[in-house]
Amino acid sequence: METREMVARIYDALDDKKAEDIQIIDITEISGFADYFIVASASNQSQLVAMQDAVDEAMYTNDVHAKSIEGNRNSTWILMDYEDVIVHLFSQEDRLFYNLERIWQDGKSASRSDF
Repeated sequence: METREMVARIYDALDDKKAEDIQIIDITEISGFADYFIVASASNQSQLVAMQDAVDEAMYTNDVHAKSIEGNRNSTWILMDYEDVIVHLFSQEDRLFYNLERIWQDGKSASRSDF
C-alpha cells in the first residue's frame, strides 16, 4: 500500500471512531524516519482503545502490519509505527502536555482532502 493511501485509511478509521482534532503533519522534508505523523485525541480510555483497534484493523485488512506499537489498553498515549506513517493517539490531557504539533511545527500541516 502506498504511503498516501495509508494516511487516508488511517484518517478515515480514526474519523469513524469520532477521534478528536485529527491532524496530519507532513514531515518528509525534515525527517529521515517517517513521512507523516497523524495525531488524534480521545475523550476517554474506551475511545482511545477503539481508535487503536480501528487503525490496526484498517491496516491489517490491507496486509500492512505495525513495525511496533508503544502503549497498551491502560496508556494515555499510544504510538503506532507503520514506518512511513507514525500514528499518535492521546488522551486530551497528554496531547496538550506533549504538544507534538509545536515540536514538529516545521512540518507541513495537511488535510484529509490532500489524500
